[in-house]
Amino acid sequence: MKRLLPYMKGYWKECILGPVFKLLEAIFELIVPLVTAKMIDVGIANRDMGYIWRMGGLMIVLAACGLLFALICQYFASKCAYGFGTALRSALYRHVNTLSHSALDRIGTASLITRITSDTNTVQSGLNMMIRLATRCPFLIIGAAIMAMRIDLKLSVIFLIAIPIIGVLLYGVTCWTIPRYGENQGKLDNIARHTRENLDGVRVIRAFSRQEEEIASYREDCDVFAKRSIAVGRVGAILNPASFLIMNLGIVAVLWFGGVRVDTGHLTQGELTAFVNYMTQIALSMVRMAELLISFNKAAASAKRVSDILAEEPDIVGGDAALDFRQEQPVLEFDHVTFAYPGGGEAALSDISFSLLPGETLGIIGGTGSGKSTIANLIPRFYDTKEGSVRICGKDVRSYALEELRQFVGVVPQRASLVTGTIADNLRWGNPDADTAELEQACKIAQAWEFVSQTPQGLETPVTQGGRSLSGGQKQRLTIARAMVGAPKLLILDDSMSALDYATDLALRRALAEKMQDVTKIVISQRATSIQHADHILVMEDGKCVGYGTHEELLVQCPVYAEIFQTQMQ
Repeated sequence: MKRLLPYMKGYWKECILGPVFKLLEAIFELIVPLVTAKMIDVGIANRDMGYIWRMGGLMIVLAACGLLFALICQYFASKCAYGFGTALRSALYRHVNTLSHSALDRIGTASLITRITSDTNTVQSGLNMMIRLATRCPFLIIGAAIMAMRIDLKLSVIFLIAIPIIGVLLYGVTCWTIPRYGENQGKLDNIARHTRENLDGVRVIRAFSRQEEEIASYREDCDVFAKRSIAVGRVGAILNPASFLIMNLGIVAVLWFGGVRVDTGHLTQGELTAFVNYMTQIALSMVRMAELLISFNKAAASAKRVSDILAEEPDIVGGDAALDFRQEQPVLEFDHVTFAYPGGGEAALSDISFSLLPGETLGIIGGTGSGKSTIANLIPRFYDTKEGSVRICGKDVRSYALEELRQFVGVVPQRASLVTGTIADNLRWGNPDADTAELEQACKIAQAWEFVSQTPQGLETPVTQGGRSLSGGQKQRLTIARAMVGAPKLLILDDSMSALDYATDLALRRALAEKMQDVTKIVISQRATSIQHADHILVMEDGKCVGYGTHEELLVQCPVYAEIFQTQMQ
């Protein structure tokens, strides 16, 4: 919880003033039973209508002031809670974007979505309840008890017995429910994960007619969450009726013994009525306290889950070295690099070494799982090497600031990903200041201008979520154009031409060679024809380099490459 306090900055005034106004409301509420007692003992007993009207008017004034103070408290509580929730949500999202890919893989996308949305909302609601009730309920319980003891100390023994019993009940339920609420949020992660997987893969599910199986699996996740939530809810639901039962039994005892004391003259009828009112206030406050504790338990469980993410330290931190690009030195060097994914067991890369000069092209080919994409991931520091070093412009990539490094390196990922907006909005991710001419030029090199120019709105054509309105080849060409808009010195195409037909593939490779001669390029592909004209070709198998050289050299020296090429040519 301490880790969340900094996000209260700017809202401490509301956090303090809210309970103050709630206390004022509670004070006026404690005065009302005394006014009622006076109205009965003086006004009604003496048939003094003027006194009754005056006391009735005073009660209306007290009620109006209490309502005003409650509204002011609600305003401050809402402003503080929603402001805190917004700041926390923004900070959490910002922090998630600083985490390494290994941390994101370990935590899981579905869990992060639940924590950023559901958990932050729960913490926000808990804070709202705390501001409104955390001071009011204890103050009313203690204040009503003191006022009742002033009326009749002996009769007060009844609720002095009832209150500790309810307190023990509250403590027991709280200790049992807090860990269960945290576990339930974990089950909610599973539902979010299942939902995301099914919505992303809806075409595959329908293609294999797996709707019924996936619905059944999703229902099972929901049933597990529902059963656990109901189990916790049943225990939490005991609080209200149990508290009411204990306090109502106390009120019955007060009326019984209080009636005896009225007969003996130790109490007046008005004082007994005030005493019962104070008992009712205590009962209602205890119930509200129970609701507050349930809300607090949920908020505490969610706050821990949010704090766990905020406690994650980014394990990939940039340096402060300046990136000095020179034509005479290698742009990229791999020096005996070995890498294994966290929890992945065997090394994904073993002792990989190569270097590239400015303007050179490296082709990487190999079977599925051979480590091709892993090489691409190490260059912009999505992951860091375990052994060896990756150098850009003569310095280890870990010495550069991440933003500067990733501006120098343009990456076109294996899976084409676009965001909601227009085509121009997506292309300007590479360079927010790019003008229309630069966007058109990038599209022409990436062979995307052919279909972009045919749309009625051109570059302002809307793109739906994930680019679902575009074909696979169109998305790939736009992602290539997006990388080119950033004018990188090193361009990585990670199997990003797999959805292109051979003619478009050839046109794209020719455009890259003619228009981007000064850019160092890494082309990862399953097609030998896509890389055969590269200056160097790296052949990967099971994380190891089994061949390095030109196309002609590898046909003679590398059986793996020769087999791939001959198989595809046949």
